[in-house]
Amino acid sequence: MIFGVTVLAGALGAVARYLVDYYSRRRWPSAFPGPTFAINLGGSLLIGFIAGLVMFAGVGHGWQVVIGTGFCGGFTTFSTAAVETVRAEGRRAVVYGVGTLVGSVVACGIGIWLGGLV
Repeated sequence: MIFGVTVLAGALGAVARYLVDYYSRRRWPSAFPGPTFAINLGGSLLIGFIAGLVMFAGVGHGWQVVIGTGFCGGFTTFSTAAVETVRAEGRRAVVYGVGTLVGSVVACGIGIWLGGLV
């Protein structure tokens, strides 16, 4: 049962990523690679929040599997961030790559903290 729900959540996460990316690039066409950066930070924040709820608020592990692995796994995209980092040049590539890594870890930590407040 949980497998099917996780797969469905992953599909919804992928559709959500596509929509956020599509509408962001239409609104701000020169914002490369902003949408992917925002998607990965937002997904990391949500993953951390769910982990915080599981660790500190007694929420069942099933939610972490469905939302963290399913939805956020489909929503976030390391592969696109890697391609965008390679396509960027020089300092911009370094800033984007390091910013994505550090920003995602910090966002996850903030999410865990917020989940622990609930």
